[in-house]
Amino acid sequence: MRSVLERRCLFTLAFFVILLALLASAPRGVAQGGEPQYFAIRGARVVPVSGPPVENATVVVARGIITAIGKDVAIPPDAWIIEGKGLTVYPGLFDAFTDVGIPAAAAGPGAGESTGPRRGGEVTSRGPEDRPSTTPWRSAADEVSFSDKRVESWRNGGFTTVVSSPKGGMLPGQAAVLDLGGERASDMVVKTPVAIPLSFQPGGGFGNFPGSLMGALAYIHQVLIDTDWTAHAQAAYEKNPKGVSRPRYDRTEAVLGEALEDHALVLIPANNSVQLRRALVLADAWQVDSWDMDCVIYGGQMAYEVAPEIAERKIPVLVNLKWAEAEKDADPDDEPSLRTLRFRDKAPSSPAALAKAGVKFGFYSGGITAPKDILKAAKKSIDAGLAPDAALRALTLSPAEIYGVADRLGSIESGKIANLVVADGDLFEEKTKIKLVFVDGRRYEIHEPEKPKDPPKGNMTGKWKLSYTTPEGAEESTLDVEMAADGSLSGTTTSKRGTTTIISGYLSGDKFSYTINIPIEGNATDVVFSGTFDGTTLKGSIDVLGYSIEFTGVKPTANSSNTAASVTRSQIKNDSHVAGGAL
Repeated sequence: MRSVLERRCLFTLAFFVILLALLASAPRGVAQGGEPQYFAIRGARVVPVSGPPVENATVVVARGIITAIGKDVAIPPDAWIIEGKGLTVYPGLFDAFTDVGIPAAAAGPGAGESTGPRRGGEVTSRGPEDRPSTTPWRSAADEVSFSDKRVESWRNGGFTTVVSSPKGGMLPGQAAVLDLGGERASDMVVKTPVAIPLSFQPGGGFGNFPGSLMGALAYIHQVLIDTDWTAHAQAAYEKNPKGVSRPRYDRTEAVLGEALEDHALVLIPANNSVQLRRALVLADAWQVDSWDMDCVIYGGQMAYEVAPEIAERKIPVLVNLKWAEAEKDADPDDEPSLRTLRFRDKAPSSPAALAKAGVKFGFYSGGITAPKDILKAAKKSIDAGLAPDAALRALTLSPAEIYGVADRLGSIESGKIANLVVADGDLFEEKTKIKLVFVDGRRYEIHEPEKPKDPPKGNMTGKWKLSYTTPEGAEESTLDVEMAADGSLSGTTTSKRGTTTIISGYLSGDKFSYTINIPIEGNATDVVFSGTFDGTTLKGSIDVLGYSIEFTGVKPTANSSNTAASVTRSQIKNDSHVAGGAL
């Protein structure tokens, strides 16, 4: 028999083992522990967005809510005081349309693809019970997870809130407003559903409906008509079911009908002037009896040509900040069309044109993979004529208004959620550093990514083809990377497992390292690529789950014998880039 003292020691040891295990498994999104629930940022410059800036002001936060802003406000005696001299306090930034917070799924059949019969290698649709490229039941609120490392990187970049949506298919799912903090994934959900995004990219090819733009438009319209009919039929049946055949259940119609009943916005893709005018027509043509659908356009990069027409229809616009630019490592003999060059030059002026016309608009990250580049892209719109305060509003209060959450987010006002960014200067100045971020009143310190120790020898910017051998056999992937002047790396990698963002990376001397996060056997897993760069090739190892795999990387080169065909393909690609930037 153990003595009382022995039993107490064993109990204490077991308690600490359990405590350490819990701490080790805590999500990365948890703020610093042991802090009070009251904060006061004292003596800072406060930019509320909803009103003029206030100098030498204090912001008081209590239990996740802003309780006071001003020069002579009372500070709770137990508040943690943060001296704000030389600092500026902004509302937390708002990415108006993204998939941040939703971990990348393993590559497989496209979202919503039928599992029905195949013809010529393509999946065919069998009817309403097996709708192609349609998964409106997918919800960002259900799929959100701290395992997506972008939650932390976006937060470090000053973004406290996102509207996130699943991707894939014409009706990929329901978007939700998410705050990028908390102890568990459910803490992130602010409001759901807020939007039903549409895409006009059909799955399959011309041999399978809907295999064209016309087919996609017709298909989406039919889904809306079917949903409306079912709503009427179900209401009539519930009122008098006797002697009437019951309406059949269709998952797509049921979920879509509920979302529209909750006044979820319908997001319509449109980037060039033709698409924008088409979106205005569709917003009217797709209205049905059961709901007064509120539509929002996303893309909007050629709004400089049609801003007055959009203003007349009073439809908000989400502007994609991923401005068109020349492709990295493009063939120098491929000359872009005048139309393409004009679009690249004029696109950043679209926000100014929308502001002048009185159109409500917000910014979203689009294909940008590093949050610091979102602010750089917004700065381009300022350089193209947009007022700085309007640019800040497009990243804070305007998207909150568009999505119906301005009563709780988007500005520094008493009673709103305490989402704040504390910086040492103007957010749109490249040298400005973000010092602190508050999400739901939780304080998060900003941890700078690892910096190169030595100046980089060369420039890794461009697209690379990586080759390696896994237990499944020989594989290839594409690295699309951009290197900053200090050697920091950002970009994406694409393989049969999908496309994922580089979390952190650098080139120091001739040594490089970058980290991605991908799902392996259902778990989000860090994968580290490291090695040497000699200016033309990459060579190194991939480290994952304790295993190491050798890899090599080269830049794909064009076949000089196919120059004419290459130019033709490039010309088509340049023109289609202008046409389909939002799609």
